[in-house]
Amino acid sequence: MPTIPNFIVAIPARYGSTRLPGKPLRMIAGVPMIARVAKRALQAGATQVVVATDDERIVDALAEQGVDVCMTRSDHASGSDRLAECVALYGWPPDTIVVNLQGDEPFAPAAGILEVAHALAEDNAPMATLATPITDVHELFDPNVVKLVCSSQGRAMYFSRAPLPWARDAFAADRNTLPEAVPFLRHIGIYAYRAGFLQQYAGLARTPLEQAESLEQLRVLEHGYPIAVRLTPEPFPPGIDTEADLQRAEAWLSNA
Repeated sequence: MPTIPNFIVAIPARYGSTRLPGKPLRMIAGVPMIARVAKRALQAGATQVVVATDDERIVDALAEQGVDVCMTRSDHASGSDRLAECVALYGWPPDTIVVNLQGDEPFAPAAGILEVAHALAEDNAPMATLATPITDVHELFDPNVVKLVCSSQGRAMYFSRAPLPWARDAFAADRNTLPEAVPFLRHIGIYAYRAGFLQQYAGLARTPLEQAESLEQLRVLEHGYPIAVRLTPEPFPPGIDTEADLQRAEAWLSNA
């Protein structure tokens, strides 16, 4: 068994949400969503779990959960910016591994959280993320599914909403079937950073490809920093973004 690295899980949790108001506090089978996310982080073996928020109601909801809560500014543009403030407030050393687990991922597998921490611990890249093979052609052509390609060293080469890589000859003949032996990968939006780089990342200027694809991770690649990629050991169920997602989550738990 590989040694479990020391790592912190930081969960950005903004109260305001256009599509699902008060999202972190929405109940799933009687438990606030953010409490379920925090429990997953604890199950992964993190040395510290911190919820970074801008709302006292979220603080109150986590009072009995055994996690820290970091009050941050309300004007952050992204979860990464919120976590960068967390790094400064806690004074974590620059080489500390910080896993960014989204606050709307109540079913994120503990094994996946641990795997992204391992990915960073085993690589000298400043950032790591996860992927999973694409097995459905409709998923490949869906712009809401982020694809990526990797080098033979396990580093991200590019992320895109477009089908990637483009199997030229196979797709010229048939776009209804995935060609064999092509490494189609779906990106899973969980990240691990070294704490020093997380602060640095928050200060990087936005980049043309990032803005064109609306993918923050491209800012890292465009500025010349590597991102380590590993396959998730367990599937990541979809996050919660809408009322319909909440209803599906309730149904899934009732049948589990």
